[in-house]
Amino acid sequence: MGSQTALRGHLRHIPAALALVAVFIAGFALGNQTTIGASAQSTTRPPEGVADDFAHFWQVFNLIQSDYIDPVDIDVLVDGATTGLVEALGDEFSGYMDPETYEMLNTDLEGEFEGIGVVIRTREDTGEIEVVGLLEGAPAEAAGVRPGDVFVTVDDFDVTEVTQMELAARVRGPEGEAVKITMRREDELIDFEIVRARITIPNIEYEVLEDSNIAYLRLNQFSAEARDQIEEAVAAMDVNTRDGLIIDFRDNPGGLLNSAVDVGSAFIASGPIVLEEFGDGRERVFEAAGDPLDIDVPIVVLVNESSASASELVAGALQDTGRATIVGTTTLGKGTVQTWSALVNGGGIRLTIARWLTPNGRWIHENGVTPDIVVEWMPETFDDPNDLQIDAAVDYLESLFTTPITD
Repeated sequence: MGSQTALRGHLRHIPAALALVAVFIAGFALGNQTTIGASAQSTTRPPEGVADDFAHFWQVFNLIQSDYIDPVDIDVLVDGATTGLVEALGDEFSGYMDPETYEMLNTDLEGEFEGIGVVIRTREDTGEIEVVGLLEGAPAEAAGVRPGDVFVTVDDFDVTEVTQMELAARVRGPEGEAVKITMRREDELIDFEIVRARITIPNIEYEVLEDSNIAYLRLNQFSAEARDQIEEAVAAMDVNTRDGLIIDFRDNPGGLLNSAVDVGSAFIASGPIVLEEFGDGRERVFEAAGDPLDIDVPIVVLVNESSASASELVAGALQDTGRATIVGTTTLGKGTVQTWSALVNGGGIRLTIARWLTPNGRWIHENGVTPDIVVEWMPETFDDPNDLQIDAAVDYLESLFTTPITD
């Protein structure tokens, strides 16, 4: 790996509270994917006794079909109705995904996608979507796209009022095919023709920090391979010969529940990692697997306001058990579990099915995990090499090896 400064520059070019669109949605999917037919509720047949309740729905549908001024594709109406059905729950983490979006997000969970390689966010004041970072070596960087550029059109379609998910679906496409994008840079409109590529998101990055004897690893997503990747990193850095280990969950949007339990079990020898509470009063306890890594050095976990879901689960478990010291800023506060179910039309639904609690019974929803040592930090630039939170973690770990002077 490169020097400490080089590694930080590579990892921290995304300001806090931002995450790669390619993986951010995974933070809404703490749970395991399920398929159609996995439960009685997933049947395609209408339940008994609801015909009268849906009478006005069919009345509206028939009126649109017979009287609306323009022809309307039935798929458009059905997708709209399905979206509204889930949105009526008032739960930001539940949602309907059309076939294109569902396929895209399934690819995201695998840590790779076909696209141009930009990091985006929605401007709060205008609702427009701007570039805030570029993946190193990706097509957008090579084409000359810069942070601050605002999306105007994609293949001549106006995208100034679409969501990030809708924009991502339009920008992505088969590797080797070009996409035409018009960006606004200050007051100038710039046209790009960018050839899409297959982009793999590195899930773990690690090194022994320069000018210290402290091991550092950053996990970007809780994928199925996360535990194995952590084991490899710990072995490669020979962690027990170091003065401490820093685990970086900043901007980590989460991932799969089983992965979070596996990662937690790498550091917690026994006892609960997480508790699940269901709507019917049932409780499920996920215990440590009993196969922890042999780590004798003190551990610091870095978090920020974009550490979500599985990141919070593991950070909360390590905090409750006293296995690690948490440093940074309060996490996002997502304490619910979703399942993903495939639908017969090729789309999918993510649905909140449970609350999760830390081993001590804390429900962090909307409150987040509060660090043991709070260190505020927002990068001044996209390539800011200074990282006050890493510096604070290093100072804390090195202080543990400082012998007090007494008279």
